[in-house]
Amino acid sequence: MRKSYIVDSTCNDMRLDRWLRVNIGKFPQGLVEKYLRAGKIKLNKKKAKSSQKVKTKDEIDIFNIEFKERLEQKKNKFLPSKEIIKSNEDQIIDNNDNFIVLNKSSGISVQGGTKSKRNLVDIFSKSEIFEGTKPYSVHRLDKDTSGVFIIAKNRESAQLLTSLFRLRKVHKTYLAICQGEINRNYGVWDDDLIRYDGYKKIIEKAKTIFKVVDKNSEASLIELKPITGRKHQLRKQLFNIGNPIFGDTKYKLSNTYKGINKNLMLHSYQIKFKIDNVKYTYSALLPDYFKKLLKSKRLRFLNLK
Repeated sequence: MRKSYIVDSTCNDMRLDRWLRVNIGKFPQGLVEKYLRAGKIKLNKKKAKSSQKVKTKDEIDIFNIEFKERLEQKKNKFLPSKEIIKSNEDQIIDNNDNFIVLNKSSGISVQGGTKSKRNLVDIFSKSEIFEGTKPYSVHRLDKDTSGVFIIAKNRESAQLLTSLFRLRKVHKTYLAICQGEINRNYGVWDDDLIRYDGYKKIIEKAKTIFKVVDKNSEASLIELKPITGRKHQLRKQLFNIGNPIFGDTKYKLSNTYKGINKNLMLHSYQIKFKIDNVKYTYSALLPDYFKKLLKSKRLRFLNLK
């Protein structure tokens, strides 16, 4: 089912997501992003972004969306139970006046706009930690990646931390368990990674410093320090050299190591940054499933706890 609309002059230069709310219904922002990514909402026959401005006589097509369903979904429908809030609070590494740092679990999104209805921003919006304020997401971490994650407590801190990430003044270290033996023990990957926006091919520069911590013929434990922050950068780069990360269902070798584990073996191990000449360093303990695979693959990690 497709419904087509023509933008009239009263909506000229309006953001696409606002046009949808004014003319169609009060979509939750996460749902708007989901439909746009899936191509269920198109602007002039092309995929578009929510921030894109519409012009008079533009054509907006909406595919396979049932308008009779309740689009104004209550926020609590997206929120997890108190037990999940408590379990994430137990993973907090630091809690100060400006931000919290936690050891994020694998399998949970960091913010809305994904297929998952549960995300860390929604979780902590109901936590006593953010009473009188609200959580601000300042960087990203893949849903299936575990480890150090920062959430700001106020707008000023959010802007500052976001700027530090954007200016590459936050130094991140990841640990990954990869399939097979990586040939080089250290070095830099400086790649052109390809992604697609609809039918448009986009090439992005990606740079990562790497060092092999331990390896054998079956597997390698590798330390990764990304310089750029491309989507799925580390996962793509390891796949490209023929050593995909264990548990990666997207970037994998066909039928290789099928079903060996259900978790992505990629962990955000450490974050370092400086604010007003004060140095901050945070490390996240490895998940049990990560340590179990290290043991089964006979890989050593000196800081293992």
